[in-house]
Amino acid sequence: MSDNKSNSFKETFKSVGAAFFGVQSNKNRERDFNHGKLSHFIIAGIIAVLIFIASLVAVVSLVLPG
Repeated sequence: MSDNKSNSFKETFKSVGAAFFGVQSNKNRERDFNHGKLSHFIIAGIIAVLIFIASLVAVVSLVLPG
């Protein structure tokens, strides 16, 4: 982990990904609440949802004929 007090955006995105799949550890959750920035979590969450929706659209378009 980095020496500064706040989480980097990379660490925040990894935490959002783990929480998205429900595998976030208690240690990381506590770190996020103590040192994370709300704006980073909002941005990472929006990006994760957009990637998820795009992957669903891609899978459905590959499976369905047309």
